[in-house]
Amino acid sequence: MSTVLVVGASRGIGHEFARQYAADGARVIATHRKPEDAERLRAVGARPLALDVLDAAALADFGARLAADRIDVAILAAGVYGPRTTGLEPPAPTDFDAVMHTNVRAPMLLIPVLAPRLVAARGKLAVLSSRMGATGTMGHATGWLYRASKAALNNVLKSASLELGPQGVICMAFHPGWVRTDMGGASADIDVTESVARMRYVIAAANDSHNGKFLNYNGEQLSW
Repeated sequence: MSTVLVVGASRGIGHEFARQYAADGARVIATHRKPEDAERLRAVGARPLALDVLDAAALADFGARLAADRIDVAILAAGVYGPRTTGLEPPAPTDFDAVMHTNVRAPMLLIPVLAPRLVAARGKLAVLSSRMGATGTMGHATGWLYRASKAALNNVLKSASLELGPQGVICMAFHPGWVRTDMGGASADIDVTESVARMRYVIAAANDSHNGKFLNYNGEQLSW
């Protein structure tokens, strides 16, 4: 039985990852912030584990709380959008810290903690990025704080791939599509079930050639 860790599984894409992997028989460890979210995760067959990704000490100690000796798949799905800006509105310090600490610092603290377990399993690491973090194809400044955080996350993932790839870990950044979730809104393009199912297919089929790549949810390689 494979072990799957989903960080940020309280709702949306992370919750759907936990649900689908558990439904397929994986042993799923799913993190959440609020106590009431634990019951929702148990109901879909996951083992809930409380974690606040803004708590640096909790992130540093996270490895000690994992019962599994190895992790076959780790999905880092925790993320926030921040202020809905349309131009160059300066971010408030609190907004900047919330977005950057959640979207960038948390993965930078978690990946080193998870690395030995992923290496032991020759596992796969996937971070949920966004096409909005692609520098080369940027066409406007909407949500520039979120864009900056996802561009930084892409660099975090690429760095991880250079260190962990030679040790057998396949590291990928995903654009999940414009998904109908609380963040994406009701008018988004695709359902969360489809987005996650297609990313899971890509993750399952991934080989060394996928390491260090930025991928669309359907497996298409994207430009950084």
